[in-house]
Amino acid sequence: MARLFQRIRRGVPTTVVALGVVSFFTDMSSEMIYPLIPVFLVGTLGVGAAALGVIEGVAESTAALLKVVSGWWTDRVSKRKPFVLAGYGIAGAVRPLIGFATSWVQVGAIRFTDRVGKGVRTSPRDALIADVTPTASRGAAYGLHRAMDNAGALVGPLIAAALLGVGLAIRSVFILAVIPAVIVIVVIVKWVKEPEPEERPAGPRPSIWSHGRELGAPYWWLLASILVFTLGNSTDAFLLLRLNDAGVSAAWIAVLWALLSGMKMIFSLVVGPMSDRYGRKRLQIAGWVLYALVYLGMALVSSTAAVIGLFIIYGAYFGFTEPVERAWVAGLAPANLRGSAFGYYNATIGIGALPASVVFGAIWVMLSPAAAFTFGAVLAAVAVLMLLRVPEERSPATN
Repeated sequence: MARLFQRIRRGVPTTVVALGVVSFFTDMSSEMIYPLIPVFLVGTLGVGAAALGVIEGVAESTAALLKVVSGWWTDRVSKRKPFVLAGYGIAGAVRPLIGFATSWVQVGAIRFTDRVGKGVRTSPRDALIADVTPTASRGAAYGLHRAMDNAGALVGPLIAAALLGVGLAIRSVFILAVIPAVIVIVVIVKWVKEPEPEERPAGPRPSIWSHGRELGAPYWWLLASILVFTLGNSTDAFLLLRLNDAGVSAAWIAVLWALLSGMKMIFSLVVGPMSDRYGRKRLQIAGWVLYALVYLGMALVSSTAAVIGLFIIYGAYFGFTEPVERAWVAGLAPANLRGSAFGYYNATIGIGALPASVVFGAIWVMLSPAAAFTFGAVLAAVAVLMLLRVPEERSPATN
């Protein structure tokens, strides 16, 4: 693994590595908290799946507008770092406050503010990676970034499990998550660099009203496919709830969440560079097909071992899609609209998250968990069919 990391690192700019370190510590902080939220809501605050769906859906979707605005704004001012710093700072400051929450409404408000921070930072950060990385290495750059993000997600739950194992309460684990959040700010200030003025994307300052034409039909069709997929891709909190229903304890859920992150990390490192050589489309399709099969399996299997196995395999889906989608968006967008392109991309996922999680939760309660997972698998299959008409790269005639 270390040798693979070093080989990929040689083709990736220092700023991307620094952003990977930022994501590592951010996810360490976040994932000390996130996998325990369903248990905290159900066991400590006494709420169920429907409230969980509302909290997670609102948390993701209400940040969608900020992702568009921050993407457009970063293109207008040709600056990325201030948005990155502000976004990570907001999230790091509020996330540990879940340790003091006494109602699910308070948890929802904290999750919302956390996602506001993500809305501010995500589009400028993704655009910055594209700005500083050669086209031929973008898959590797996004793969390395996502791998380091998932490495933090691997370490965070293990720390949480260890703390729970020595007798700390869930609330105390939440509060201690502030420590890695502080490290994030230091790394951004010292090591994340903007491109030099002469290296920044050329082109006129974008008008938000002209984006439809300038970004082009292939870009928008990719987003339409992603929207359909996202409508069936509910919060992973339901997978954690599925583990809980299968008889897995809170401490072991944290461990399994860490193993899932390990799968994400490995496949991001491997598949990101593969997309530079073999193209984005076939790997993206493979990821969505895998997702559909895992969700269908969750609907059909009943044993604890089978549910755990599917949950771990699910991690490969992220490696096939997260770095590939971002490299594909960067390739379909003109250079001066990268921030806006990532804004619409991230907003599309956010907009789809609220109905996806609410509908999934409603189907879970009103019908069954099996029906909810089948719904997700069907929409993934429809999205694959839509993806077939999206080209690999932006046509030179539209640049």
